[in-house]
Amino acid sequence: MKHVTLRQLRVFESVARHLSFSRAAEELHLTQPAVSMQVKQLEELAGLPLTEMIGKKVYLTQAGEEVARHARRIAQQLREAEEALDALKGVKGGRLSIGVVSTAKYFAPRLLAEFRRRHDGIMLDLRVGNRETVVHQLADNEIDLAIMGQPPREFATVSAAFADHPLVIVAAPDHPLAARKRITAAELAEETFLIREPGSGTRATMERFFADAGIAPRQLLELAGNNETIKQAVMAGLGLAFISGHSVALECEVGRLVQLPVAGTPVMRRWFVVQRAEKELLPLAAAFRAFLLDEAPALMGGKTAH
Repeated sequence: MKHVTLRQLRVFESVARHLSFSRAAEELHLTQPAVSMQVKQLEELAGLPLTEMIGKKVYLTQAGEEVARHARRIAQQLREAEEALDALKGVKGGRLSIGVVSTAKYFAPRLLAEFRRRHDGIMLDLRVGNRETVVHQLADNEIDLAIMGQPPREFATVSAAFADHPLVIVAAPDHPLAARKRITAAELAEETFLIREPGSGTRATMERFFADAGIAPRQLLELAGNNETIKQAVMAGLGLAFISGHSVALECEVGRLVQLPVAGTPVMRRWFVVQRAEKELLPLAAAFRAFLLDEAPALMGGKTAH
């Protein structure tokens, strides 16, 4: 593919992201035939089909997935080159792309707002997803830094802990256990727990907690959605939840949820700021990383995890 053009890659990346030729055309201000032509030319250079139509839906072939992954990396590298040149020219501002696991959304916006207040003119790209999604974004170089509870092991990274992350067990205020002063882990075996989807870091920590305690809850109900869905279900009396203390702080404060005094909890984990090992951070991303390490614990109202 030595004769491929940046235009072809840009067009195909948009098609791959939207899984739609028409939406890609709209985004790039092109006609749909022009988009189709660029993709066809790229397929000829690749020697393999990159997309396939099943019914009226566009799907990527295995070759298409591979080309899309490299196209995203090239686009990110071009953005980084532009920002690096701006830094050399003394241009203020810049663009910072951050991926955060969904549990971190309860404090990450506050940290980003404070950082932006100190660095006027910067552009922020905040992406929220479960751990699996954020790991993929980091692997594909779609983001500068990630905030997560456990650095990935699938590829080499550089990570640093910047704050404590307590995980607690909560119940509705009228739950029979809510008035107890102390609860053993064994007493939870007969309870129903509301859990996140596979790929969630919180769910993985909960499973380790139960395994270490040698118990298996009577029933596990997996709820599609996020922490908000689980909190509402707990408040409605559907069961208990093992959840981030950050995500339920307000509900516990106003009495809509109760943190249960279960032996061995809070389970204390740490928040990490993570980058690919081979990635050289531009000044703005490096400044945000230093900001997290130096000031995030105080802004989050907790202690450092160093």
